Amino acid sequence: MTNLKTAVFPVAGLGTRFLPVTKSVPKELLPVHDRPLIEYAVEEARAAGIEKFVFVNARSKKALEDHFRTAPELEADLQSKGKFSALEKIQSPVLGDALNVVYQDQPLGLGHAVLCAQELVGEEAFAVLLADDFLHCDRPCLKQMVDAWRFSGGNMVATVDVGREAISSYGCLDVQHASGRLLAAAGMVEKPEAALAPSTHAVIGRYILQGSVMRHLAATKPGAGGEIQLTDAIAADSRNGKLFGFEFEGHRFDCGQPAGFAEATIAMAGLSQDKLLKAA
Repeated sequence: MTNLKTAVFPVAGLGTRFLPVTKSVPKELLPVHDRPLIEYAVEEARAAGIEKFVFVNARSKKALEDHFRTAPELEADLQSKGKFSALEKIQSPVLGDALNVVYQDQPLGLGHAVLCAQELVGEEAFAVLLADDFLHCDRPCLKQMVDAWRFSGGNMVATVDVGREAISSYGCLDVQHASGRLLAAAGMVEKPEAALAPSTHAVIGRYILQGSVMRHLAATKPGAGGEIQLTDAIAADSRNGKLFGFEFEGHRFDCGQPAGFAEATIAMAGLSQDKLLKAA
């Protein structure tokens, strides 16, 4: 099994649900407790062995890239003042040459965003992480998935059972049978009508995909919502291969919504407070 070394982060969205703050601040830089949302996703990818980080960004969101680059003047100032804890906080996210950036100039959906990274991904398998899905896990979600994928192969997506009422807001797995946390699936449907959904297993923002998915994306016509849907390309690719859902061990917060973002912030602050109390 080929090692998984590349991850794509679609971060070009304008974050309109969080206006007015996202008029000038990228949503992915809003803090969940003590760190920006995107930093958690990058740390998760690092823990899974990712070495190449591809940001599919908007040209108006350069601050997002700067967060993962060095800041020589600030670092020198903190060093001279002996503020080593603060220095470590700004140096630890730096990606250096591992950071690669491409731009999505048209808002044509998640599938189009991933396709923008085609030249940097090449033909090898790759991961996709959506920072909006904040996953709190004792063992990072992507690491859980990689360990399972090394045995299963194929395409793999993280999944959560959201119930019949909510499934029409998600990509949906057509589950055939389960083996532990792995769900073998016959295909995927993007935002099905609740009554017609083949299951209640929603696809959320962690994917491990074969390089051949890119070829299907390039040939995919706009689908639901007039956008190029990643689920359509995964479903097409999986007709000639394998598709699995993975029920990760952990908790998901939907940080694409203000309410979910607030829940994640409160939860992480509470965990931090518990650690302080235990250490006292």
